[in-house]
Amino acid sequence: MSETKKKPQIKKTGKMKAPASNKKVKASGVKRSYKPTVTANTKGKSRAKSGGKKAKPPKPPIRVAFLGGLNEVGKNLTVFECEGDMIVVDSGMAFPDGDMLGVDLVIPDYTYLEQNADKIRGVVITHGHEDHIGGIPYLLSKINVPIYGTPLTIGLIENKLKEHSLSAPPTLVKKNAGDRFSLGCFDIELIHVNHSIPDAVAIAMRTPAGIIVHTGDFKVDYTPIEGKMTDLNRFAALGDEGVLALFAESTNAERPGYTQTEQRVTESFDKLFSTAVKKRIIIATFASNISRIQQIMNCAQKYGRKVAFSGRSMINYMKVAQELGYVEVPDNLIIDIDQLKEYPPEKIVLATTGSQGEPMSALSRMAYSDHRKVSVGAGDFIIISAKPIPGNERTVGNVVDELLKRGCEVVYESMYEVHVSGHACQEELKLIHSLVKPKYFVPIHGEQKMLRKHRSIAMSMGMESKDIYIGDIGKCVEISESGGIKEAENVPAGKIFVDGLGVGDVGSIVLRDRKHLGQDGLIIIVASLDVYDGHVISGPDIVSRGFVYVRESGDLMDDIKSLSNDILEDCSRRNIHEWGVIKNLIKDDIAKLIVRQTGRSPMILPILMEV
Repeated sequence: MSETKKKPQIKKTGKMKAPASNKKVKASGVKRSYKPTVTANTKGKSRAKSGGKKAKPPKPPIRVAFLGGLNEVGKNLTVFECEGDMIVVDSGMAFPDGDMLGVDLVIPDYTYLEQNADKIRGVVITHGHEDHIGGIPYLLSKINVPIYGTPLTIGLIENKLKEHSLSAPPTLVKKNAGDRFSLGCFDIELIHVNHSIPDAVAIAMRTPAGIIVHTGDFKVDYTPIEGKMTDLNRFAALGDEGVLALFAESTNAERPGYTQTEQRVTESFDKLFSTAVKKRIIIATFASNISRIQQIMNCAQKYGRKVAFSGRSMINYMKVAQELGYVEVPDNLIIDIDQLKEYPPEKIVLATTGSQGEPMSALSRMAYSDHRKVSVGAGDFIIISAKPIPGNERTVGNVVDELLKRGCEVVYESMYEVHVSGHACQEELKLIHSLVKPKYFVPIHGEQKMLRKHRSIAMSMGMESKDIYIGDIGKCVEISESGGIKEAENVPAGKIFVDGLGVGDVGSIVLRDRKHLGQDGLIIIVASLDVYDGHVISGPDIVSRGFVYVRESGDLMDDIKSLSNDILEDCSRRNIHEWGVIKNLIKDDIAKLIVRQTGRSPMILPILMEV
């Protein structure tokens, strides 16, 4: 009998020879250990030599939209979508820059989330800093979605939401590092990481497309002040399992080496406390840096000092942290700020906000003698335990100068190790890359120079440029095992300005007008016109604000008044009654006159009334 006519033989080992024919072999309960060779047929479809068994269908792609956190520091918000399910990672805010006059804070544009509200299964928060939770009240006012986070993070969000009146009660779900839970087709795992606030986590997402790892903000501290070090074992286990894409923060990608441990700050505090024997100590730091505040309290207890807090956010953060057990407060250590006069200066430590030089912060008000309860002077030893956020260097410098003018002794970050970063430097980033071993990589959380430096770090670890994507606000990327990483259609995105109680009612035009007013001032021209023929009944009256001092510029005011009257009378003679046309004629001609005589361009506002 020829070889082709032999029937498949079942050996004692349980292995079965592949049949020579192309007919499908039905399952017979015998385990097959051979691996069929896959070849492409003429139609481009894969099939096995073992009888035409079809290859597994390709995994679906995962789409990622960036609504914040790229080409900026803050306002972090990323959207992941797979097979019709969406999850949101973080919802932060950013502080306004110098051009955003009068703006209190900046949040992402939530239009894309509103358009896809029925797909969103939840918002997962990595940690409790404002650039990751600050936008949540504004997001929940648009769409009611569940928020997931660790106990401290949820506690801070609860405290924040008390200041906002939401139409529906929010769903806040507490999860611990190490927990796994499902949101649609996403299997979420929270991984403990070190940061400058407790309870920070990275996120591993098991999806039909593959495993996605999002680091959040992190560093690797081998001797943290609180809790354990970053869970490198979990990152390594995920790397062994196979990670499709890594999304890693880039804040310190330009800084070589490792981020210093928080223990360095403890040593510096100890030395500074020992030198400020006869002085009151004032320490400015981030309100959310709970580990730093614990260090301050520990040193205060060691040197027999009482601790008071100044700044609403500082008090709120401490209240939540104390209630949840994230700080250990020795008995009788904390006093109210109103009790400062009951103790000699050398027995006081005042922890305050204002490390970024914010105009309304407690430290700034002290520096400019505007604080109602604290006056600073020669008997004060002030430590600024924070690094200026990019763009804040000048305001911080101004506050330091004012404090020095008042005779204070000021210590800031560049002088002593009174601050260490909460973000990973280059060697720590390399460590995460080597453990996770991602197929694709997207640097996040940083300005363009940081993102590009992080890309070069990944390439130094062996990744190819085509497998790395640098995004931008409003960009959307699609990632899949078979299709690689490629851009998809852009999504609605941008900046929404919060000014007082107004959200989104201040835009680029309003900011342009504010800048114009701030730089060149305002001229108001008021006139009353006859309702029938349009001739001038009274005025024009000229009002100047921020342009020139009227009493010293009488000739210019007379010229503006005379020209305005001529324009109005000319319009009356020519039967021009459209107010828009008349106002434009006044603005154009008056602007030319003012530029010719002063070289300035104030805002010109004609106000016309019919009588």
